[in-house]
Amino acid sequence: MNLAARLQHHPLLHALVHTGKRDAPWTVALRNTAAVVLPLAVGALTDHLFAGLGVSAGALNTMFADQPGPYRLRLRRMLLTAFAAGIAAFAGSVLGQWPPALLVGAAIWAFGASLLVAIDAHATRAGLTSLILLVIMGAEPHAAPAALPAALLIFSGGVLQTLFAIAAWPLQRYRPERLALAQAFRGLADFSRAGIAHDSAVALPPSLNDLQAMLFGAGRARGRAVEAFRVLAELAERIRLELFALAQQQSQCESPTLREALASVRASAADVLSTIATALEQAAPPRSEAALATHDAAASTIESMPSTAEVGMAAARIAALGGQLRAAVRNADTAGSRGEIRAQRAEYRLPRALQSANPLATLRANLRLSSPACRHAVRCSVCIAIALGLSHLLPLSRGYWLPMTVAIVLRADFGATWRIGLLRVLGTLGGLFLTTAVLHFGGVGNFWVALALMAVLCFGFRELAAVHYGIAVVCLTGMVVILLSFYGVPAAASVQARTIETALGSALALLAYLVWPTWERGRERGALAQMLDAYRDYLAAVLHGDARARRETRVAARAARSSAQASLDRLRTEPASRINLPRAEALVAQANRLIRAAMTLEAARGSADMPSSPELDAFAQACDAALRECATALREARLPQGDWPLRKLQRALAEPLAKRDDALGASLLDAGDRVVDAIDSMLHVLAEARSPNP
Repeated sequence: MNLAARLQHHPLLHALVHTGKRDAPWTVALRNTAAVVLPLAVGALTDHLFAGLGVSAGALNTMFADQPGPYRLRLRRMLLTAFAAGIAAFAGSVLGQWPPALLVGAAIWAFGASLLVAIDAHATRAGLTSLILLVIMGAEPHAAPAALPAALLIFSGGVLQTLFAIAAWPLQRYRPERLALAQAFRGLADFSRAGIAHDSAVALPPSLNDLQAMLFGAGRARGRAVEAFRVLAELAERIRLELFALAQQQSQCESPTLREALASVRASAADVLSTIATALEQAAPPRSEAALATHDAAASTIESMPSTAEVGMAAARIAALGGQLRAAVRNADTAGSRGEIRAQRAEYRLPRALQSANPLATLRANLRLSSPACRHAVRCSVCIAIALGLSHLLPLSRGYWLPMTVAIVLRADFGATWRIGLLRVLGTLGGLFLTTAVLHFGGVGNFWVALALMAVLCFGFRELAAVHYGIAVVCLTGMVVILLSFYGVPAAASVQARTIETALGSALALLAYLVWPTWERGRERGALAQMLDAYRDYLAAVLHGDARARRETRVAARAARSSAQASLDRLRTEPASRINLPRAEALVAQANRLIRAAMTLEAARGSADMPSSPELDAFAQACDAALRECATALREARLPQGDWPLRKLQRALAEPLAKRDDALGASLLDAGDRVVDAIDSMLHVLAEARSPNP
């Protein structure tokens, strides 16, 4: 096995070669780079280069707060990040006059900033940025009157970055919402075009969580145009269910003729969805007439086939899908600031899974050592204090690099700490030597040439941060070397110091995690149990709930599934944790079979009521109780208890369903069989566990 293959298969070294997806379009990276570079250019032209350095530093620190979302939310997020950076810069500069006070202040600040991991990634990023500025400015002590101008310059750099981010707000007020919807519809089109082999497993379609959060979550815009966006989001969710049900039927279809006809229907639906996505991207009316006509023709082919239960089920689903596609085209025609919704729609109530709790209440709830967020905060606080102390005791030329590296590397889980630490060291070494060689040996002594090189590195850092952190750190390190050269620190002088302090900081962060860890091992049970509870609620809503209950539990189930998958991803990176993986992955696989069956049944149900029968009630109650027992067994780290005659109840339900001659009865019969098989498999997986709490 070659080196690349070994790295791919080793969970702790996988970070060296793993790449992610870009999280920012090139236009965003370009405007972020402009906000960082322009203050330096203006400062050089006006003989105020130090002022330009302050503004540029503030813009650099606020750069990653420029994340997708409504303009209102983006404005608030970036201004809060800029304000926190300014306050931290002022506090660090003033406290730097008294090293003991700086040490205590940095420890307290580190605790508070790290505890923000309990809220969300954006709050965590703001806390990390402010902590880094606190320790950096602590190395440049000034009295309050002298520290205030520097802090204001850093804050103004964040404001400048914010203005660049929201400059298009007056002209393209709803552009983020339109692009998010377009991405969702294009993802549905890609899923609809995907080939399905006979009798193969069908993957879940793309999730709509991000779109739901944007249109229904915090910072959302209001007005008639946004109502159209929300109608489209709901239609996208319903289309998603129908497409999944059709793909599932196509994969299990015995008739080659029907299978080909279903593939044609899915392909024509993809064309309609693509026209909607293009219209939303361009803020123009959709050109969907030809695609809709093709879809209707494909639907007519199935309707003309000899009547069977399978054909009837397919025809019912295709009819529902056609109505939803036409409704999506109509609403896409009027969505946005230049159109109005044709019919008033009631405001959708925010789903429970997306309701944002009070941040202060969330922080108070995590102020206990049993909370992973609190343990991370204590660990970070102690490490920052130790790093600051070492930076004053050891003969380090730029001592703030040591605590700054600790703040950047130390994360809430071992896998991220290991990955960031390893790539931080390698990326720093690469960036230092590469940039120093270019500046020193390449003869780049001209300010404007160095500034152009810095612009290239800044753009690369913004574009590559989510793709490969190590390569991004190469760019970031080069930027820092150039900024220090503008400040008067020779490039060659910073290589050795930063190399040593980066390695020490990364080692300290990893050592702290090993001394007092917060392993994912064992915690994955809670995430899996929460997922099973969410699936149980969704199945109950599909069997007996109304449309609102089905929508809310569906969103909650997707969110719980994402949390469980993230927990397993963290588990894979921990040493000695792979013993837990087989059972956890088997549970997720069986739980996904359950949710797919429930989704297919919901698509078949549509707006119809479920048949009322004592057999269905008994079956639903037994499934609910069995799933509850699975979740409880996971939480309590024990084997499942009780006897669950699910198959017997499913057969009793099948008798009256076999007498029905409709698509809903056939779907319920098929879904019931698959649900029982999935739950029985989960009980079997849990019953086989000999060591539930390793």
